[in-house]
Amino acid sequence: MLLRTVTACRYVAPLREGGSLPAVVEGDDDGLYVCKFRGAGQGPDALIAELVAGEVARAAGLPVPEIVFVELPGDLARTEPDAEIQDLIRASAGLNLALDYLPGSTMFDPLVDTPDERLASAVVWLDALVANVDRTARNPNLLMWHRRLWLIDHGAALYFHHGDEDYAARSRAPFPLIREHVLLPRATRVAQVDVELAAALTAERLQAIVAAVPDAWLSARSTLAPDDRRARYLAYLTGRLTPPRPFVEEIDRARAVHV
Repeated sequence: MLLRTVTACRYVAPLREGGSLPAVVEGDDDGLYVCKFRGAGQGPDALIAELVAGEVARAAGLPVPEIVFVELPGDLARTEPDAEIQDLIRASAGLNLALDYLPGSTMFDPLVDTPDERLASAVVWLDALVANVDRTARNPNLLMWHRRLWLIDHGAALYFHHGDEDYAARSRAPFPLIREHVLLPRATRVAQVDVELAAALTAERLQAIVAAVPDAWLSARSTLAPDDRRARYLAYLTGRLTPPRPFVEEIDRARAVHV
């Protein structure tokens, strides 16, 4: 799996609602992207989660804006009057991650927007698979664009991976926080999508996704070799998908309580 790489040529605007100060940047291909910075407080692990969870979602057929690598020149900071932004750009010089910017999109409103139940079920399934703690009513991380639902902001997924623990040991754990998921009330077809989505996430596709994570991100805050960390991510995802899947049973329990 190959992600495109663009070079940022202009810092357009910060997105203050994000905890890691993401920003809209212009690429050398004239496109606009929402850039997630390696030098932000959450560090490269958040970018790893964004890449892995986002591309797993795409492989499962879910709507995710294109994810690209962004080369960020450090001298881009010279034109920014905000000292905090200057520091962030300098700390992030080099390879970062971004999602295609969806102009005119609006934040998902659970009181107004009603995605079909199959899609809602697929999103809930995906977030339980990748242990995404950040798709709640307070912060849905969903956009509506051209009357279609789009998944964004997966930096909080794989939340257990900060450190050098054996990820495979956690792969069979349920995910009780799924009870907070904003789409849980509409997730009525989990049993159906479970079979379909798990079949789409083949070993080859998972290997390609994990292989795309840059060595520099994997080694930045870990004593493990990059390939060893990749092996742990792959073991985690493979273990999650091995039937019977405890996270699916947890969705059923959460639905029963919610209903």
